[in-house]
Amino acid sequence: MYRTKTCGELRLADKGTKVTLAGWVQKVRSLGSMTFVDLRDRYGITQLVFDGTVDIGREYVIQVTGEVLERESKNPKLPTGEIEVKAENLNVLNKAQTPPFTIEEVSDGGEDLRAKYRYLDLRRAPLQRALALRHRLAQETRSYLDSKGFMEIETPYLIKSTPEGARDFVVPSRMNPGTFYALPQSPQTFKQLLMVAGYDRYFQIVRCFRDEDLRADRQPEFTQIDCEMSFVEQEDVLNTFEGMMRQMFRNAIGVDIPDPLPRMSWYDAMDNYGSDKPDIRFGMKIHDITDLAKGSGFSVFDSSEYIGAICAEGCGDYTRKQTDELTEWVKRPQVGAKGLVYIKLGAEGIKSSIDKFFTPEQLSKIADRLGAKQGDIIFILCGSKRKTQTQLGVLRIEMGNRLGLRDPKVFAPLWIVDFPLLEWSEEDGRFYAMHHPFTAPKPEHEQWFYSDRKEDLERVCANAYDFVLNGTELGGGSIRIHNADMQKRMFEVLGISEQEAEYKFGFIINAFKFGAPPHGGLAFGFDRVCALFGGQETIRDYIAFPKNNQGRDVMIDSPSKIDQAQMDELYLVSKAEC
Repeated sequence: MYRTKTCGELRLADKGTKVTLAGWVQKVRSLGSMTFVDLRDRYGITQLVFDGTVDIGREYVIQVTGEVLERESKNPKLPTGEIEVKAENLNVLNKAQTPPFTIEEVSDGGEDLRAKYRYLDLRRAPLQRALALRHRLAQETRSYLDSKGFMEIETPYLIKSTPEGARDFVVPSRMNPGTFYALPQSPQTFKQLLMVAGYDRYFQIVRCFRDEDLRADRQPEFTQIDCEMSFVEQEDVLNTFEGMMRQMFRNAIGVDIPDPLPRMSWYDAMDNYGSDKPDIRFGMKIHDITDLAKGSGFSVFDSSEYIGAICAEGCGDYTRKQTDELTEWVKRPQVGAKGLVYIKLGAEGIKSSIDKFFTPEQLSKIADRLGAKQGDIIFILCGSKRKTQTQLGVLRIEMGNRLGLRDPKVFAPLWIVDFPLLEWSEEDGRFYAMHHPFTAPKPEHEQWFYSDRKEDLERVCANAYDFVLNGTELGGGSIRIHNADMQKRMFEVLGISEQEAEYKFGFIINAFKFGAPPHGGLAFGFDRVCALFGGQETIRDYIAFPKNNQGRDVMIDSPSKIDQAQMDELYLVSKAEC
């Protein structure tokens, strides 16, 4: 056999035994009379000792047989740091070129270079730990859901395009010229059909695809923990998956989360945090000061629908340079504010950038509402209500980062509930589904759902919920519409004609006519779960072969052109030929 032990399992108790190890050479340190070699595999590192010199280099694949000895100079940073292996036989299994970057905990390779040689980057310990965590979380997911009676059922990857959300990736059909499959953005309709079919507890750790702009926590192909349950209400779903997350936290990373988890309505989240995925690890809540700030003669405030503020503790000594820099920061397109007003509570008293419009007493009333004290600073934005709250929410997160309040080792999960069912688009003059067109309204709001008044429809809350962790939405779902008449009404509200609905969703509308049970479910973004459990914001290290920000895999140079024979076979014509 190639090895009797791995490079991470030998301990002092193994002293005196003969072992055979195999792995990659991480370091070679020649001292003339002897040579020390660090041998690495995915389980760890073991130090080898050779008499004299050896002709091996970094990343050579070798096999070594020898005796386990106690190290004279122990390394407490390594689990194997008390032992070494005195090499007796060396077998070079494969030579290696010098890698383009160091295969160590901290590499000297840039992100683009490491992406090109991803198979080398994956040898590094940080990525091995990341993928090991992903594996543990997947196993905990399967273990928990199996214990609760869920069946793992696969659904198709080649489906019908329903362009009602993000853009689809489409696949031309050779056997049906001029027609296309779409890759699934989620298995939504299929899992609902499984409920109609009587499989009352389904799950799948499934690959999904969306052709959308990328960022640190988004990839064109991603993985979901996709789940659905029959004969349930919202409370059943939340309790079930709160239990799953609790088991994953405890067994995968040794963290206990609150029981039960806090719940917050969408409206409270927007009013207090300016986000439907609030980070509740720190305070700095948003306060409505419209009644205190309007009518002062400051035209910017007086002409605004809403005036909101946050208090940053301990920042009352901010200089003019710092407040000017922050003012420019909120004017960036990513935030979109027109300016920033501040009130500083210093040792010499209360000062503001709008002193000439407000008396010290008026400024003190604003400070009192926010609970501000000496040494704090208040930041104020104004405009339309939801837009201003969102801008304050972005500023709040920025200040949380600057003040070190967002410790990745602290976990603060919660449920967000009572979302609006519908969003009105002034540009298009129509409603869009806040989640998707299969989400049911809350039962107590059904009378508004069937109203023809825009104001009533805007009041309808969805029977929906999101699982939020540390300012990131990890998952979400809803109780589904299971009645054909209600589903027809939803399409009507969304401006989808009967013909269009029949073409896009006829299969599920017809299925509902054959006895669909009440059902609901949710999906967790598994890549995001892995990253946040690992204390990171970017998901790339938790995916074996990710794409870059342009959606490219630079290692295999994909996407790429196909040859003319393939184009002809698929009845495709390039734009240049048209």
